[in-house]
Amino acid sequence: MEQTPLKNTGAARILTVSYRVLIIIGLALALFLAGGTVYGLLFKHAKPIYTVPAPAPPPPQGRNPPLDSRIFTGIGRLRIMSGDTPPVTVVVSIAFPYNPQDVPFAEELASKIPDLRNAAAEYFRGRGAEELGGMDEQDIKAELLGRYNRLLRLGAIDTLYFNDFMLID
Repeated sequence: MEQTPLKNTGAARILTVSYRVLIIIGLALALFLAGGTVYGLLFKHAKPIYTVPAPAPPPPQGRNPPLDSRIFTGIGRLRIMSGDTPPVTVVVSIAFPYNPQDVPFAEELASKIPDLRNAAAEYFRGRGAEELGGMDEQDIKAELLGRYNRLLRLGAIDTLYFNDFMLID
């Protein structure tokens, strides 16, 4: 059983022609891409396919006045054990208004969320249940407000709100 070489067979010719056709197609594609690149670099007058639409004009002041403040609720609900024995659980949700157009201050608030949570936790851990129960809510807010403003560099908080404030045995 001898094998015949592919040189003189019809299959060899088909393979050779197919190979040459693929080479020609590859070269044509490469020339097309190179020519398009050169054309694009030399003639930069192409128009964009999509343009961003212009922003809508602001609504008239009479109908929808812009809000100059929002409520920051990023601190969330805290559950903290008080500092006495037996401890009680303090549940508090702290919020405060801020100006959203003051972007650096808004970014600082977002970056300081862990510090703000820790400041509140340290305050409540340092107090006993009887002390917290006997304190006025405004005094607690004033102390937390001072701690928060000492942490902030780019602005200050004027008012604190408690969405929740509970002592649980």
